Amino acid sequence: MSKTVATVIAQSLSAAGITHAFAVPGESYLALLDAMRDVDVRLVTCRHEAAAANMAEAAAKLSGRPGIAMVTRGPGATQASIGLHTAQQDSTPMLLLVGQVGDDMLGREAFQEVDYAQFFGSIAKQVVVLREPDRVGEQMAAALATAISGRPGPVVVVLPDDKLGLPSESRAVPPAPVSAPAPSPDAMETIAHLLASAKRPMLMLGGPLWTATDKALAEEIAVRLGVPVVTSWRRKDRFDNTHPHYAGELGLGANPALLAAVKSSDLLLVVGARLTENATQGYGLFDQQFASQTLVHICGDAGALGRCWQPRLAVHAAAGPTLQALAELPAQERSEWVAQCAALHRNWAQPTAVQQGVNPAAVIGALSTLPADTIFCNGAGNFAAWLHRFHLHRHAHTQLAPTSGAMGYGVPAGIAASILHPDRQVVVVAGDGDFLMSGQELATVAHEGATTLFVVMDNAQYGTIRMHQARDFPGRPSATRLTNPDFAAFARSFGLHGETVRETADFAPALRRCRGRAALIHVLVDPQEISPGRRLEPGA
Repeated sequence: MSKTVATVIAQSLSAAGITHAFAVPGESYLALLDAMRDVDVRLVTCRHEAAAANMAEAAAKLSGRPGIAMVTRGPGATQASIGLHTAQQDSTPMLLLVGQVGDDMLGREAFQEVDYAQFFGSIAKQVVVLREPDRVGEQMAAALATAISGRPGPVVVVLPDDKLGLPSESRAVPPAPVSAPAPSPDAMETIAHLLASAKRPMLMLGGPLWTATDKALAEEIAVRLGVPVVTSWRRKDRFDNTHPHYAGELGLGANPALLAAVKSSDLLLVVGARLTENATQGYGLFDQQFASQTLVHICGDAGALGRCWQPRLAVHAAAGPTLQALAELPAQERSEWVAQCAALHRNWAQPTAVQQGVNPAAVIGALSTLPADTIFCNGAGNFAAWLHRFHLHRHAHTQLAPTSGAMGYGVPAGIAASILHPDRQVVVVAGDGDFLMSGQELATVAHEGATTLFVVMDNAQYGTIRMHQARDFPGRPSATRLTNPDFAAFARSFGLHGETVRETADFAPALRRCRGRAALIHVLVDPQEISPGRRLEPGA
């Protein structure tokens, strides 16, 4: 058979080393669905387009290659936009392949027509329309390269349905590898001088697509340079959290003592992180005077440098080459300062108590007895505060959490992780509101043979919003109470194992029964126990 536009698209994904794609099938791209049968890319069928996009985003974080989602036009595209937004905020390479009406219908507000350039313009790096059959291979390679280069992010590839079946003389080619920018010798000389004169330096790590090699190198550098290390929000797996140089995470609900230590530092060396709102405490962690005297900002995203503050030194360089350069600097010793900062984290990570009901800190403690390479996934909600505070990540690629703060992310992310890594334990920690935004994907677990473990913290409310209401509108809760199903029975209806936990002591035995299998543990939590160490008073 002669090649078509659809076959070249499918072959382009295979040529780029893509192993999985996540889809909700649609009539607007039937030819591509057919072409996917003939390439060695596993096509995972999802039950909602938002889940397909979130799975693609999670797969990219784990593999380092662009995640691939395929959805139909109109409603399929708009429902997938949440995953695209997460990919944009998390700097995750991703391709959203989306159907479109034929060119003969375009501009008439045809059935399910959307102007994708306008709709996705602020959350996609590029919107590419495949209109010329003989350029499809070129355009696909360029789209994949755009997604991964510079600051990684999502690219939308539009598939007009009157083009997919046309013959194409194009050839599938893999995107060329891109050499990451490295810090200049002059920049490294300045950094070496600043480190040599600093008494209280700190190293902050973040940014996308770290490798296990990057993480190991960062740990060597911390010891060699005698610096405590903090990680950016939801980037805890960039550094071993049990390492004697680890001082904690900067983000929502950060340790107040850690924030004070950062403010007292005389050199803040930032590698990879863009210094966004949550990592900088609403842009209030430091001011311009601090930045001009103390901040060295090294980032692969040139647009992030100097955006909010003018640092003492701004360096456009990727994390990997930067870490290699830092490893060549002279060894230094600041054991007292390092020990002081590390103690802050050890104290902060001690489990907190609750007045009644299941203690979520103990739940996380039990989950932390799982193998050190267990992948932990979560969406958004107060429940995540216990996970982020009390679980200590040891290895790279063990944290899948959206810096976009998107609810509904953890369930599909955990399913994708289990499909990509069937030999590893994968745990999704979700709130009740968070879980039911994507709970239908338990059908995907059963269909694909995934072995994800779901732990649903059920306090019958949108907890984060309830907490904010108690702060801003005390005694006037509104729209935050939830009526939930029996989540264990819900899981069993899909063929998963289900358990219900009402007492803290019952969680560890339930976990033992669930290990290594597709399962859900429904944990009933007192709604007043709103976050670690904080309880809502009655009537608040």
